[in-house]
Amino acid sequence: MNKLIILILSITLMTLQSCKGQKGEPALQNPADSSNGSVAMIQNAEGDQNVAPIHITKAEFLKFIMDYEKNTAEWVYEGELPCIVDFYADWCPPCKISDPILEELAGEYAGRINIYKVDVDVEQELASVFGIQSIPTFLFCPMEGNPTISSGIAQTPEETRILFRRQIEEILFNSSLSAL
Repeated sequence: MNKLIILILSITLMTLQSCKGQKGEPALQNPADSSNGSVAMIQNAEGDQNVAPIHITKAEFLKFIMDYEKNTAEWVYEGELPCIVDFYADWCPPCKISDPILEELAGEYAGRINIYKVDVDVEQELASVFGIQSIPTFLFCPMEGNPTISSGIAQTPEETRILFRRQIEEILFNSSLSAL
């Protein structure tokens, strides 16, 4: 288990803007209020793919992304689409900057990737398993191969948008955006 965590953390850590400590009181939310834990969570009533980031719990992470309790020696991705997992907190200023960008990208890449959100104040065990020490931290999970972790955002929202698109194309789709 420790080797898996070290592998995941050592793959990619970027030195960008991030929150390293809690500033103010965390705004806790009940994860049951934000997701159903079912396939309906990924599709709307008409069956269209999700166009917004999906708030998930540890149980949903184990089901939709990776069951690290069952697969302790290696990464086994459970998803049907590549995904980004945003480890965030409501009190974190960089997280508030990345939120609308992730919402935009969820719509842009609908049906091609899923974007999940994990509140580190609510899901402390999940954050601990992945060694989350600063937020926002993003776990990019391609369909094949190991995930990549990236911490923080760029200097401006536009640079952050470009950074996310590059990471999506290079990490999740194994291609590149030469135009950016």
